[in-house]
Amino acid sequence: MNEENVEERLRLATRNTVEVLTREELKALLEKGHPSAYYGTAPTGPVHLGYFIPLSKVFDFTKAGIKTKVLLANIHAALDDLKTKWEEIDLKAEYYQKCIELAFPWGESKPEFIRGSDYQLNRDYMLDVLKLSTIITVKRATRAASEVTRMKNPKVSELVYPLMQALDEEYLDVDIQIGGVDQRHIMALAREYLPKLGYKKRVEVMTPLIVSLQGPGKKMSASIPMSHIKVYDSENAIKKKISKAYCPEGVVKDNPILQIMQFIVFPIREKVKIERPEKFGGDVEFSSYEELEKAFAAKELHPADLKAALTKELIDIFKDVREYFASNTDMLKALGEEYLP
Repeated sequence: MNEENVEERLRLATRNTVEVLTREELKALLEKGHPSAYYGTAPTGPVHLGYFIPLSKVFDFTKAGIKTKVLLANIHAALDDLKTKWEEIDLKAEYYQKCIELAFPWGESKPEFIRGSDYQLNRDYMLDVLKLSTIITVKRATRAASEVTRMKNPKVSELVYPLMQALDEEYLDVDIQIGGVDQRHIMALAREYLPKLGYKKRVEVMTPLIVSLQGPGKKMSASIPMSHIKVYDSENAIKKKISKAYCPEGVVKDNPILQIMQFIVFPIREKVKIERPEKFGGDVEFSSYEELEKAFAAKELHPADLKAALTKELIDIFKDVREYFASNTDMLKALGEEYLP
């Protein structure tokens, strides 16, 4: 395969990542052809922008010629979240799939969607879970789960969670796993222990975590309305939340407005246009996030103009998912008040 082509695919696959275990292994997979990858998400609370950082990597992967799957980990959701009842795991999986399908302009490259319950209850899978449970210590399982599950008053299910996530790589028949950097301990566990069952270790690609709209030191949480944006929030809600978001002039570090531009908008858009009155410099167009960040850091781009541009982009990007749930509120009502826009 052409070396230049491989390098470009590698650039797409690794941009906006925190760590890749390992870059050399990923490059070798790309040199061989078209590997496969998966991103797993446990359907627990409402889908907001925080979920879309690793999903933007799924979008990049499809452009890099990597076949992608999205695991709707409904069994994992019940194992971890006390609010998730076993009888509603399929409804939540359906809701997550609709959000993901409609909130990204996938075109013909839409990933394959798989539910954990489709295969995780099978005999061979469960036997492998038990096999792993005999060789992984409670201390190691606890460490692996520590940044992902609730772990306030740990249940046995929370220690089973990372074992299952490791096995998902094998049973989904993929070469790569995508996840947030908070998944690192689970990914490292998978690389160490899958070979002990005779399975190959996979490449692990980790994405950053986005800060709250309220600024650094605060968590983007579904339970804190002004900290996040649901993908089907109304246009007015998006405008209000963006207008009140943390975005000091010239400050790049832990700036949620810049992070959303970098990790969600620019992977989708080739260019971003900032509309401004002539007295403030007129319209300006950026063909890369790096150009935009440089202008903002130099105070050549005002926070109000940046926020207005981001608001316009998000309203446009999430148009389909917003319209779908505006016409299908029954699903949201069935899930609970916190899911309503």
